[in-house]
Amino acid sequence: MFLFLNIAPLQWGNNYNQAIQTAKKEHKFILLNFSGSDWCGPCIKLHKEVFTTDEFVQLANNKLVLLNADFPRYKKNLLAPDQQKLNDALADKYNNKGVFPLTVLLNAEGKIIKSWEGFPSSTPDFIEDIAQSIQDNQ
Repeated sequence: MFLFLNIAPLQWGNNYNQAIQTAKKEHKFILLNFSGSDWCGPCIKLHKEVFTTDEFVQLANNKLVLLNADFPRYKKNLLAPDQQKLNDALADKYNNKGVFPLTVLLNAEGKIIKSWEGFPSSTPDFIEDIAQSIQDNQ
């Protein structure tokens, strides 16, 4: 007998101000991920292998507002100018070194709690580290 969990795919937002409002309203933290969806191998791997795990989805659904600042390079994937401007502003504030992938945990006021550079060496440890950082800052 098989038991299938019916977990809806996570919704990653792309508007910082909306993420802040939602985090405040729902008493959640914001997980901001800087990615290059069409050129950054570790970024693609992070989304496919970590952000789709049941453990991450459960944590995200309960404690996180997900925010993605994507920086695609291929012409067919380029963002609308207004979205690019929003992402550039996020990069100026939270990723001025231009690290990809960069994952940043923020409180509902936009203050950095913790950040992680690159692809994690251990998915369970990464997810546990996010969960622990949330617990330590509630």
